[in-house]
Amino acid sequence: MKILIVEDELKTADYLHKGLTEQGCAVDMAHNGLDGQHLAMQHDYDVIVLDAMLPGLDGFSVLRSLRTLKQTPVIMLTARDSVEDRIKGLHDGADDYLIKPFSFLELLARLQALNRRGRTQEPMQLRIANLQIDLLSRKAARGGIRIDLTAKEFALLAVLARRQGEILSKTAIAELVWDMNFDSNTNVVEVAIKRLRDKIDVPFSAGSPKLLHTIRGMGYVMEVRAEEGPPA
Repeated sequence: MKILIVEDELKTADYLHKGLTEQGCAVDMAHNGLDGQHLAMQHDYDVIVLDAMLPGLDGFSVLRSLRTLKQTPVIMLTARDSVEDRIKGLHDGADDYLIKPFSFLELLARLQALNRRGRTQEPMQLRIANLQIDLLSRKAARGGIRIDLTAKEFALLAVLARRQGEILSKTAIAELVWDMNFDSNTNVVEVAIKRLRDKIDVPFSAGSPKLLHTIRGMGYVMEVRAEEGPPA
Protein backbone atom coordinates (compact mmCIF):
# COMPACT_ATOMS: atom_id res chain seq x y z
CA MET A 1 0.00 0.00 0.00
CA LYS A 2 1.41 3.41 -1.02
CA ILE A 3 0.40 6.17 1.39
CA LEU A 4 0.86 9.93 1.59
CA ILE A 5 0.85 11.49 5.06
CA VAL A 6 0.28 15.27 5.21
CA GLU A 7 0.85 16.23 8.84
CA ASP A 8 2.64 19.28 10.30
CA GLU A 9 3.14 17.84 13.81
CA LEU A 10 6.54 16.21 13.36
CA LYS A 11 6.16 13.81 16.31
CA THR A 12 2.85 12.50 14.97
CA ALA A 13 4.18 12.34 11.41
CA ASP A 14 7.29 10.39 12.45
CA TYR A 15 5.18 8.01 14.55
CA LEU A 16 2.87 7.27 11.63
CA HIS A 17 5.76 6.93 9.19
CA LYS A 18 7.54 4.42 11.42
CA GLY A 19 4.41 2.39 12.14
CA LEU A 20 3.23 2.20 8.52
CA THR A 21 6.71 1.44 7.19
CA GLU A 22 6.94 -1.47 9.63
CA GLN A 23 3.68 -2.75 8.09
CA GLY A 24 5.38 -2.84 4.67
CA CYS A 25 3.76 0.34 3.33
CA ALA A 26 5.56 2.81 1.08
CA VAL A 27 5.11 6.16 2.81
CA ASP A 28 5.70 9.69 1.49
CA MET A 29 5.59 12.68 3.83
CA ALA A 30 4.61 16.35 3.61
CA HIS A 31 4.53 18.82 6.50
CA ASN A 32 2.49 21.61 4.97
CA GLY A 33 -0.51 21.98 2.69
CA LEU A 34 1.33 23.18 -0.41
CA ASP A 35 3.81 20.28 -0.40
CA GLY A 36 0.99 17.85 0.34
CA GLN A 37 -1.07 19.20 -2.55
CA HIS A 38 1.89 18.89 -4.92
CA LEU A 39 2.63 15.28 -3.97
CA ALA A 40 -1.03 14.27 -4.07
CA MET A 41 -1.40 15.70 -7.56
CA GLN A 42 1.88 14.40 -8.97
CA HIS A 43 1.84 10.82 -7.64
CA ASP A 44 -0.67 8.00 -7.35
CA TYR A 45 -1.39 6.84 -3.80
CA ASP A 46 -3.66 4.12 -2.47
CA VAL A 47 -4.73 6.32 0.47
CA ILE A 48 -3.89 9.82 1.75
CA VAL A 49 -3.84 10.73 5.46
CA LEU A 50 -4.53 14.46 5.56
CA ASP A 51 -4.46 16.74 8.62
CA ALA A 52 -7.19 19.36 8.60
CA MET A 53 -5.10 22.19 10.09
CA LEU A 54 -1.91 22.77 8.09
CA PRO A 55 0.39 25.75 7.54
CA GLY A 56 0.30 27.44 4.16
CA LEU A 57 -2.82 25.70 2.88
CA ASP A 58 -5.29 23.94 5.16
CA GLY A 59 -6.36 20.34 4.65
CA PHE A 60 -9.84 21.25 3.43
CA SER A 61 -8.36 23.37 0.63
CA VAL A 62 -5.93 20.57 -0.30
CA LEU A 63 -8.84 18.12 -0.43
CA ARG A 64 -11.00 20.35 -2.61
CA SER A 65 -8.12 20.86 -5.01
CA LEU A 66 -7.39 17.13 -5.13
CA ARG A 67 -11.00 16.26 -5.89
CA THR A 68 -10.92 18.33 -9.10
CA LEU A 69 -8.55 15.72 -10.58
CA LYS A 70 -8.45 12.56 -8.47
CA GLN A 71 -10.62 10.34 -6.30
CA THR A 72 -7.82 8.97 -4.12
CA PRO A 73 -9.30 7.82 -0.78
CA VAL A 74 -8.60 10.38 1.97
CA ILE A 75 -8.69 10.06 5.76
CA MET A 76 -8.92 13.48 7.45
CA LEU A 77 -7.27 14.05 10.83
CA THR A 78 -8.40 16.78 13.24
CA ALA A 79 -7.54 17.75 16.80
CA ARG A 80 -11.03 19.18 17.31
CA ASP A 81 -14.09 17.06 17.98
CA SER A 82 -16.26 19.36 15.93
CA VAL A 83 -19.30 18.10 14.06
CA GLU A 84 -19.00 21.10 11.74
CA ASP A 85 -15.43 20.17 10.81
CA ARG A 86 -16.40 16.58 10.09
CA ILE A 87 -19.37 17.64 7.95
CA LYS A 88 -17.16 20.11 6.08
CA GLY A 89 -14.50 17.46 5.42
CA LEU A 90 -17.01 14.89 4.22
CA HIS A 91 -18.74 17.48 2.08
CA ASP A 92 -15.40 18.41 0.49
CA GLY A 93 -14.76 14.76 -0.40
CA ALA A 94 -13.13 13.04 2.58
CA ASP A 95 -13.77 9.29 2.79
CA ASP A 96 -13.16 8.93 6.52
CA TYR A 97 -12.36 10.97 9.62
CA LEU A 98 -10.23 10.44 12.75
CA ILE A 99 -10.03 12.69 15.79
CA LYS A 100 -6.67 13.11 17.55
CA PRO A 101 -5.47 11.40 19.61
CA PHE A 102 -6.30 8.15 17.86
CA SER A 103 -5.19 4.53 17.98
CA PHE A 104 -2.62 3.54 15.38
CA LEU A 105 -4.33 0.16 14.99
CA GLU A 106 -7.63 1.91 14.25
CA LEU A 107 -5.95 4.11 11.63
CA LEU A 108 -4.34 1.04 10.08
CA ALA A 109 -7.67 -0.78 9.94
CA ARG A 110 -9.32 2.21 8.28
CA LEU A 111 -6.48 2.54 5.77
CA GLN A 112 -6.80 -1.13 4.85
CA ALA A 113 -10.58 -0.83 4.51
CA LEU A 114 -10.28 2.19 2.20
CA ASN A 115 -7.60 0.46 0.16
CA ARG A 116 -9.82 -2.61 -0.26
CA ARG A 117 -12.75 -0.38 -1.21
CA GLY A 118 -10.61 1.28 -3.86
CA ARG A 119 -9.69 -2.13 -5.26
CA THR A 120 -13.19 -3.62 -5.35
CA GLN A 121 -12.52 -5.33 -8.67
CA GLU A 122 -9.30 -6.92 -7.45
CA PRO A 123 -9.41 -10.40 -5.87
CA MET A 124 -7.89 -10.75 -2.42
CA GLN A 125 -6.48 -14.16 -3.36
CA LEU A 126 -3.86 -14.36 -6.12
CA ARG A 127 -2.44 -17.53 -7.65
CA ILE A 128 0.56 -17.95 -9.93
CA ALA A 129 1.24 -21.60 -10.76
CA ASN A 130 1.25 -23.24 -7.31
CA LEU A 131 2.04 -20.02 -5.43
CA GLN A 132 -0.92 -18.73 -3.42
CA ILE A 133 -0.97 -15.15 -2.09
CA ASP A 134 -3.57 -13.87 0.37
CA LEU A 135 -3.53 -10.07 0.18
CA LEU A 136 -5.89 -9.68 3.13
CA SER A 137 -4.03 -11.82 5.67
CA ARG A 138 -0.68 -11.04 4.00
CA LYS A 139 0.33 -14.69 3.79
CA ALA A 140 1.92 -16.71 1.02
CA ALA A 141 2.34 -20.43 0.39
CA ARG A 142 3.69 -22.56 -2.42
CA GLY A 143 2.44 -26.07 -2.96
CA GLY A 144 0.71 -25.80 0.41
CA ILE A 145 3.95 -24.92 2.19
CA ARG A 146 3.84 -21.59 4.01
CA ILE A 147 6.50 -19.03 3.06
CA ASP A 148 7.66 -16.71 5.85
CA LEU A 149 8.11 -13.18 4.50
CA THR A 150 8.99 -9.87 6.09
CA ALA A 151 6.54 -6.99 5.65
CA LYS A 152 8.67 -5.45 2.89
CA GLU A 153 9.16 -8.82 1.14
CA PHE A 154 5.39 -9.37 1.09
CA ALA A 155 4.85 -5.85 -0.26
CA LEU A 156 7.34 -6.59 -3.06
CA LEU A 157 5.67 -9.94 -3.80
CA ALA A 158 2.22 -8.31 -3.92
CA VAL A 159 3.41 -5.64 -6.38
CA LEU A 160 4.94 -8.24 -8.71
CA ALA A 161 1.99 -10.63 -8.43
CA ARG A 162 -0.62 -7.94 -9.11
CA ARG A 163 1.28 -7.15 -12.30
CA GLN A 164 1.90 -10.73 -13.36
CA GLY A 165 3.50 -10.80 -16.81
CA GLU A 166 4.44 -7.08 -16.72
CA ILE A 167 8.11 -6.13 -16.65
CA LEU A 168 8.71 -3.67 -13.81
CA SER A 169 11.81 -1.52 -13.78
CA LYS A 170 13.90 -0.99 -10.67
CA THR A 171 12.57 2.59 -10.49
CA ALA A 172 8.94 1.46 -10.74
CA ILE A 173 9.44 -1.15 -8.02
CA ALA A 174 11.17 1.38 -5.77
CA GLU A 175 8.31 3.85 -6.14
CA LEU A 176 5.67 1.23 -5.38
CA VAL A 177 7.42 -0.54 -2.49
CA TRP A 178 9.63 2.14 -0.94
CA ASP A 179 9.11 5.92 -0.70
CA MET A 180 10.08 9.00 -2.68
CA ASN A 181 13.36 9.34 -0.73
CA PHE A 182 14.61 6.03 -2.12
CA ASP A 183 18.26 6.28 -3.24
CA SER A 184 18.37 4.90 -6.78
CA ASN A 185 22.15 4.50 -6.52
CA THR A 186 21.83 1.72 -3.95
CA ASN A 187 21.25 -1.97 -4.65
CA VAL A 188 18.30 -2.27 -2.24
CA VAL A 189 15.91 -3.49 -4.96
CA GLU A 190 18.37 -6.11 -6.23
CA VAL A 191 18.97 -7.39 -2.71
CA ALA A 192 15.22 -7.53 -1.98
CA ILE A 193 14.56 -9.40 -5.24
CA LYS A 194 17.28 -11.94 -4.40
CA ARG A 195 15.85 -12.52 -0.93
CA LEU A 196 12.35 -12.95 -2.32
CA ARG A 197 13.61 -15.36 -5.01
CA ASP A 198 15.46 -17.34 -2.34
CA LYS A 199 12.12 -17.84 -0.57
CA ILE A 200 9.60 -18.38 -3.38
CA ASP A 201 11.72 -20.05 -6.10
CA VAL A 202 14.93 -21.62 -4.83
CA PRO A 203 13.42 -24.00 -2.22
CA PHE A 204 10.87 -25.28 -4.77
CA SER A 205 13.13 -25.54 -7.82
CA ALA A 206 12.96 -29.35 -8.00
CA GLY A 207 9.28 -29.68 -8.85
CA SER A 208 7.96 -26.19 -9.59
CA PRO A 209 8.59 -23.63 -12.32
CA LYS A 210 10.67 -20.54 -11.67
CA LEU A 211 8.38 -17.53 -11.21
CA LEU A 212 10.58 -14.49 -10.59
CA HIS A 213 12.65 -13.56 -13.64
CA THR A 214 15.29 -10.90 -14.28
CA ILE A 215 15.02 -9.17 -17.65
CA ARG A 216 18.50 -7.81 -18.27
CA GLY A 217 18.54 -4.06 -18.80
CA MET A 218 14.81 -3.74 -18.15
CA GLY A 219 13.78 -5.03 -14.73
CA TYR A 220 11.88 -7.95 -13.23
CA VAL A 221 8.75 -9.92 -14.03
CA MET A 222 6.70 -12.58 -12.27
CA GLU A 223 5.26 -15.16 -14.64
CA VAL A 224 5.25 -18.83 -15.62
CA ARG A 225 7.35 -19.22 -18.75
CA ALA A 226 5.71 -21.36 -21.44
CA GLU A 227 8.78 -23.57 -21.83
CA GLU A 228 8.75 -24.38 -18.13
CA GLY A 229 5.11 -25.42 -18.03
CA PRO A 230 2.86 -25.82 -15.00
CA PRO A 231 3.99 -27.62 -11.86
CA ALA A 232 3.59 -31.37 -11.78
